[in-house]
Amino acid sequence: MLSHEETLALIQLAKSGDGDAKGKLISENIPLIKSIVKRFKGRLEYDDLMQLGAMGFLKAVSNFDESFGVRFSTYAVPMISGEIKRFLRDDGALKVSRWAKTLACKISRYVDEKNKSGESEPTVDELASHFGVDAQDIVFAMDSSHYLVSLSDTLGDDDSAPLGDRIQGDSSPDENLDEMILKDSINTLPEREKKIIILRYFRDLTQNEVAMELGVSQVQVSRIESKILKKLKDEIDP
Repeated sequence: MLSHEETLALIQLAKSGDGDAKGKLISENIPLIKSIVKRFKGRLEYDDLMQLGAMGFLKAVSNFDESFGVRFSTYAVPMISGEIKRFLRDDGALKVSRWAKTLACKISRYVDEKNKSGESEPTVDELASHFGVDAQDIVFAMDSSHYLVSLSDTLGDDDSAPLGDRIQGDSSPDENLDEMILKDSINTLPEREKKIIILRYFRDLTQNEVAMELGVSQVQVSRIESKILKKLKDEIDP
């Protein structure tokens, strides 16, 4: 890792047009870029996400000023995240990778085969084991299959207006994206933490009711909930 002083010196060189300085800054900060990119896993191909992350990083280099009073890495994180969010917002609210589409099709065929043979529908964990992927990857692929219709398509009825014109709602693309990131973050929580969030914020149970459900004290629930909320906040807005 570069020291703070080395980073500032390279930024000054990069701003003056030194390509080697830019290259060194990027190569030394690849772990930082990757840590942001992984939050958007599945939204785009990995190489595309890394390219967007690098673009956001270089914008941070160009715009950084020591008078901001923060370390460069602190300033760069929202710039990297913002570049990726901006692309997803401007190029479509949801970009489904070829990987997710392929996996969704495989899951659909596999479930159909199970149903036709009279077997019970496989669980997410069973699907994850069968296809050799994480459970959250199964959830994302299955969710993505609901968005594969084009917004320019019509419903085939008397009203020929495209679907995009018929979608109503108050949410902005950025809010929709944050909701998707939140959903992914919740899915990666340990089972007990996930259950607490679901019971508290999707089933509207009180902390006392959750404590009774889990067989713990209300104080423990409160402490765990605070920790989870901080974790989720850091995931959405690093």
